[in-house]
Amino acid sequence: MPGSITVARGLPMRLFRRYTPLLAQCILLLLFSACAAQPGALATAPAPTTLAPVSVVQIPLAARQPCADRFVSHTLPFATGARLREIRTYESNGAGLSANDLDGDGDLDLLFASIDRNSAILWNEGGLDFHVQELADPFTRSAQIVDVNGDGLLDLVFSRRGLGGISYWQNRGASAAERFVLTPLPGVESYAYALAWADLSGDGRLDLVAGTYNTELKQHGIAAPETDERAGIFYYEAGEAGYTATRLSPAAEALSIGLTDVDGDLRPDIWVANDFGLEDGVWRWGDNQAAWQAIAPFAQMSHSTMSIEWGDIGNDGKLAFFSTDMNPYDTSPGALARWLPMMNALEEPHLAGDPQRMANVLQVHETGGWRNVAPYRGVEATGWSWAARFGDLDNDGLLDLYVVNGMIASNLFGHLDNGELVEENQALRNLGDGDFAPVPQWGLGATASGRGMVLADMDGDGDLDAVVNNLRSSALLLENRLCAGPGLAVDLRWPGSANPFAVGAQVELVTSQGVLRRDVRASSGYLSGDPLRLHFGFAPQSGLQEVRIHWPDGALSTVTELLPDTRLEVTR
Repeated sequence: MPGSITVARGLPMRLFRRYTPLLAQCILLLLFSACAAQPGALATAPAPTTLAPVSVVQIPLAARQPCADRFVSHTLPFATGARLREIRTYESNGAGLSANDLDGDGDLDLLFASIDRNSAILWNEGGLDFHVQELADPFTRSAQIVDVNGDGLLDLVFSRRGLGGISYWQNRGASAAERFVLTPLPGVESYAYALAWADLSGDGRLDLVAGTYNTELKQHGIAAPETDERAGIFYYEAGEAGYTATRLSPAAEALSIGLTDVDGDLRPDIWVANDFGLEDGVWRWGDNQAAWQAIAPFAQMSHSTMSIEWGDIGNDGKLAFFSTDMNPYDTSPGALARWLPMMNALEEPHLAGDPQRMANVLQVHETGGWRNVAPYRGVEATGWSWAARFGDLDNDGLLDLYVVNGMIASNLFGHLDNGELVEENQALRNLGDGDFAPVPQWGLGATASGRGMVLADMDGDGDLDAVVNNLRSSALLLENRLCAGPGLAVDLRWPGSANPFAVGAQVELVTSQGVLRRDVRASSGYLSGDPLRLHFGFAPQSGLQEVRIHWPDGALSTVTELLPDTRLEVTR
């Protein structure tokens, strides 16, 4: 990396400083056993040497509405694609959204991107009431809420359609004449489709990874995107004066980017989900060289990977990775007849040894590496799938899965009414034994052609709601009215650091029924951001013992004397 000093077999000095306590513990452990990390396991050693004191405020959650044992649908005052007379590829890809508390009132606000109108903030007034503020930023794809400059205020970031690049709206605070001001990102000059943020260099600042959708660039006059220096996969390292760019690959059909530990070296890697049969790209920071190194950790991967998601689905401290693709969940003759003309048009030959499959993939780590278990766990086929999210929807302590579906493209589905493949979104309940099962009775099977999606507690009552940015239809908020267990929310704050919202922290809720893990992320999934507020659900009989916070720098904090149905504001 530019400007880094390398020691210890190519580890940058700033990463060496960050992980020195962990390396020292591994040396001690080697006297008795091997010090080996498992991919997806907690990126901290068992007994950190730094204990970080914290202050804690406990806030009661809102009272829940009477349960109906299903989700209740609410139409939101926003729609993308509704102004287009005809939707073809690649208007068909729609846009994303994000959810976070932009004004500090405790309620999560919404940020929507749009392919045919201005982007918009939906300010949460409580009680699932929203008022709309348009932003003079039209034709956007990805929408993310992230503290870009580390000043403790959440900013807005969009990728734009075509050749528009990235737009950054800096938050100047409520006292400013304009809270959000369009501001340059020095050094960020590429086109962009998918975006992701994390501290990849270990200096505390959030770095950016951006990927282009080269096939769409051709529609906008870039005949050979791979020869254009603004196209491809880019790692932007944040510095004092701006960003330093590293082009990881000129080839890109990036629909999603995941920044998470794939290879078990205790550092986040870069995973880019590619469309059109271009294999997903995965990069790790090389041990023997001061550079990003391409790796191939997966024996199988999705063919047209549209979304990357991860979570601790087994409550064993290890992450599983999920990617979406196009694979019909309904294999009746009528359903397959709707798919067949498109499948014939897109069919591509697969060479021997090709790891790609036109199906969802669920990666779990077993002896010898990652293994795709989607065919055996009930998650291989969820339709023409875009965004996917893990979340504990029924507050039983297990991460469930929600996937949004559908496709509109007159040039692909001219044989169908309005050029639309209509499918139900798929909710899959975690059964606790590694398997998932459809739960249509939850009422999450909307058919409005969803694209971006977030799971977030929009009414502050301790359970996760779903918000979907649909294409050609109004956005939906699906209010959780399941008859479910209690919840706990956690907000982390780290003022005075370059990462005030502790992106990259790993939090465990220790209960009498087991240990639940959640990670603080800024972005993931399809064109969308993640709420910085963590959600835990648990069975009513679960005794709450403590919350353990593994901060991004390796320090540990604990919070005890927990109460159910509260929100913790934890400040380091």
